[in-house]
Amino acid sequence: MIVNKCKICRHLGLKLFLKGERCVSPKCAMIKKPYPPGQKRKRRSDNLSEYNKELREKQKLRNWYGLSEVQLQKYVKNILKKKHGKRDAAFLLVQKLEKRLDNVIFRMGIACSRVQARQFVSHKHFLVNNKKVNIPSYQVKKDDIICLNASSAKKNIFKEILQYENKYQPPLWIKLSPKKTEAVIIGEPSVEESCLPVELLAIFEYYLK
Repeated sequence: MIVNKCKICRHLGLKLFLKGERCVSPKCAMIKKPYPPGQKRKRRSDNLSEYNKELREKQKLRNWYGLSEVQLQKYVKNILKKKHGKRDAAFLLVQKLEKRLDNVIFRMGIACSRVQARQFVSHKHFLVNNKKVNIPSYQVKKDDIICLNASSAKKNIFKEILQYENKYQPPLWIKLSPKKTEAVIIGEPSVEESCLPVELLAIFEYYLK
C-alpha cells in the first residue's frame, strides 16, 4: 500500500521531513495545508486522552525514523526487559535508533531523508569497515568506518547531494571526512543532540500498558 507521506505529517501536526528538500520548500504540505487531512478543514483537538497522547508520540517517533510498528515495539520491549529507569531507557532507545545504519547515512548528509538513506543502504551503496552492508537496521559501533562505495560516488545522485550538502555539519558523535563521503563513529548519540520532536517517556508509558 502506498502511503502519502505528507498526510502522515498533517495527521500528526508535525513536520517529519519525509520528502527531503520538498519539506523545506514552500511546496511543503504542512505550509500549504496546516490542518489534518480529510474532506473538511478541522482544528486539531488538544483534548486528547492520555492514551491518545501516548499513541501520537509513538507514531511521531515511528515515522521520524521510518520504522514499522513491529520494529519500534521490539526496540522498546527489549529495553524494558532489562528494567532500566525510564530516563535511562529513553537514552538507550535514542542510541539504538540513532546508530541504525540508515540513520547514520542520513546524519552524514548523504541522503535527503531517512527513506532515501534506507534505499541507499539496501542497494549496497555503502561500506562498513570495508564490507558491503545492505541491512538498514545494522547497528554501528564506536570506531566503525562508514564510506560511500567508490563506484557509487560516480553516480549523479550522489554528486548532486554532496554538492547541496557541502556546508552540512553532522552531530558530534560522527566525524566526516573533508569530501563528506566517509565517516568515523567517534562517540555516542545523546538525547539532547538528537533533538527529537517527541516525548520519549510517553512512548514507554504506551508500551507498558
